[in-house]
Amino acid sequence: MTDFHRIKRLPPYVFEQVNKIKAAERAKGVDIIDLGMGNPDLPAPKHVIEKLVETAGKPRTDRYSASKGIGGLRRAQASYYERRFGVKLNPDTQVVATLGSKEGFANMAQAITGPGDVVLVPNPSYPIHAFGFLMAGGVIRSVPAEPTPAMFPALERAMMHSVPKPIALVTCYPANPTAYVASLDFYRDLVAFAKKHELILLSDLAYAEVYFDENNPPPSMLQVPGAIDVAVEFTSMSKTFSMAGWRMGFAVGNERLLAALARVKSYLDYGAYTPIQVAAAAALNGPDDCIREMREIYRKRRDALVESFGKAGWDFPAPEASMFAWVAIPEKFRHLGSLEFSKLLIEKAEVAVAPGIGFGEHGDDYVRIAIVENEQRIRQAARNIGRFLKGADTTLHNVIQMPKAG
Repeated sequence: MTDFHRIKRLPPYVFEQVNKIKAAERAKGVDIIDLGMGNPDLPAPKHVIEKLVETAGKPRTDRYSASKGIGGLRRAQASYYERRFGVKLNPDTQVVATLGSKEGFANMAQAITGPGDVVLVPNPSYPIHAFGFLMAGGVIRSVPAEPTPAMFPALERAMMHSVPKPIALVTCYPANPTAYVASLDFYRDLVAFAKKHELILLSDLAYAEVYFDENNPPPSMLQVPGAIDVAVEFTSMSKTFSMAGWRMGFAVGNERLLAALARVKSYLDYGAYTPIQVAAAAALNGPDDCIREMREIYRKRRDALVESFGKAGWDFPAPEASMFAWVAIPEKFRHLGSLEFSKLLIEKAEVAVAPGIGFGEHGDDYVRIAIVENEQRIRQAARNIGRFLKGADTTLHNVIQMPKAG
């Protein structure tokens, strides 16, 4: 049997290779400190869980739900956008609830992509940003990931030299994996660029509430006047409320694009379990002290990560936002590439990280470190890595070819 067409368009899942080694080591009884997957370890807020329990088992809640989200949930998301960003949304036409932002992104790709359509995607970037369009039959053209004025000449070249003309541009700020943060001025320029070239903008804002400068929260692209003419933004409950397994997210913005998404979804799902939607509405409408507590925990972990890894001999700047650090591989190991280096960290330091190559070819000199363990475990990971780095010259010469000094 030959490979199926869509499966052939997908490369081997890089992270699975690391996961297999991690599982094998754990099967031997090794305590692997997992800083690889961005899987929040914090509990969901108590009042949200209480609302879920209260709603579950009530008459009608076990029945099919609404694919685009129940009305109360869409109104709660619209209220959140108005409070947080000053953006007014019509909950009936400009908000669609999704089964996490990942599902929303993938089904938006299905809705708007024709065979051979070109989509501009940052490299490195979260895998669904590219592969959602590849699975839909599109073609990816890579563009720079850092949100600076230097991006725009590259975008102009991409528009000029892509055939057919690109239909959409993906953004993600605060960024996964790079932790870049975009300014409102950058978004203004991006919206102007999109209107000039008739581009759709798809903004992944999943990490909007995971930031560390209280005076400078990450903006929404929709804060730019007129952005809603060309843009859809995706958010998620996963990180903001530590509800990753609940699979609850949103797409908001342009009515025509959201109508297309809702139509695709109507053929594929009946929406999330109703009690989950009710509990998600309670999260959005409820007190935000749980969000501030989440930020403070991640800030302390980030500080512990940067300090302890620096003492271990692996220096990198503190990320401004997200639950990740995007870290250059130490020079002496860079020739290995990120996948082999990540395997080495598991086997020799008992620490798992995400290889940068999994986020695109331009990520291969980096690894992504997730702050999903407590401060004590992060410092233990640093000690393990410090011993590994210190002894690498003498212990690894029979395992890998080490570059010569000088």
